[in-house]
Amino acid sequence: MFLFLGGEVSVRSDDVVGIFDIEECSVSRVTADYLNSCQKKGRIVNVSEDMPKSFVVTVDKTYISNVSHSTIVKRGK
Repeated sequence: MFLFLGGEVSVRSDDVVGIFDIEECSVSRVTADYLNSCQKKGRIVNVSEDMPKSFVVTVDKTYISNVSHSTIVKRGK
């Protein structure tokens, strides 16, 4: 099954490691370090130009989405 993340981007649900609220997680230094590391390695994919609401970690990339994490979780059920 595929999980729609916004824009024109979908990922295989089996590849999803986690779905996170960007606002709640961005206060953590660990999260900021992780996202910065992914950015430097070219592993970040922005699925929209709008204000980011969530990020989805997969086995090979991290997707920044303007769709809320709760909506993405519901889509996966």
